[in-house]
Amino acid sequence: MKFSGNNVLVTGSSRGIGAEIAKTLAAFGLKVWVHYRSGAKEADAVKEAIETAGGKAAVIGFDVSDEAAFVDAIKTIIDSDGELSYLVNNAGVTNDKLALRMKTDDFMSVINANLTSTFVGCRESMKVMRKKKFGSVVNISSIIGETGNAGQTNYAASKGGVIAMTKSFAIEAATSGIRFNSVTPGFIATEMTEVLSDDIKDSINAKIPMKRMGRASEVAEATAFLLSDHSSYITGETLKVNGGMNMA
Repeated sequence: MKFSGNNVLVTGSSRGIGAEIAKTLAAFGLKVWVHYRSGAKEADAVKEAIETAGGKAAVIGFDVSDEAAFVDAIKTIIDSDGELSYLVNNAGVTNDKLALRMKTDDFMSVINANLTSTFVGCRESMKVMRKKKFGSVVNISSIIGETGNAGQTNYAASKGGVIAMTKSFAIEAATSGIRFNSVTPGFIATEMTEVLSDDIKDSINAKIPMKRMGRASEVAEATAFLLSDHSSYITGETLKVNGGMNMA
């Protein structure tokens, strides 16, 4: 894929889908800032894997829920590279409970980590990207943000909010040459799903038209497409990577 920019920050990229996104973007020639909150060793391993494959990477650690820390992190990238061409807001958390048992703190902790942090990242990157009249942002949402799910009222609200907010940023940034899109993964095979029993995996797969979970690489490639020049006339869209679930 073709990229006119030079670097990208991928939040939550020390493992899982985020790590795969980081490696994929590095393979396309971008310098990737690998972000972690607590997994410093894992982030270093991703950086090492990228560099071993001939790519460029740097590691940056901060809590995306801390607005000042996020702002400082982007400043660090600008001080180092002189620009920020692309951003992938991938970092997120869950705190599952049935709604009747969910305290306001349980709700807001997920909102702050998943939605508020994405807002801060979009806002701060937009400030930087406007100077060059160029940039692309992809926000990783979830199929749960489209369908809802029992026990995940907070997560569904945060990820549904990401989809709506992405559209608003896209409208505001369009004349500045900056695009905002979102990706909604369905059930993706990661370290978290590997621990599920075969019966649970089979029940999940039965609900998916393609009869399998997605691969992290499939989410990464969809993300790369939306960031790249190949999607230059696409903004405010939500790309579903879910094997056919929730087609409406």
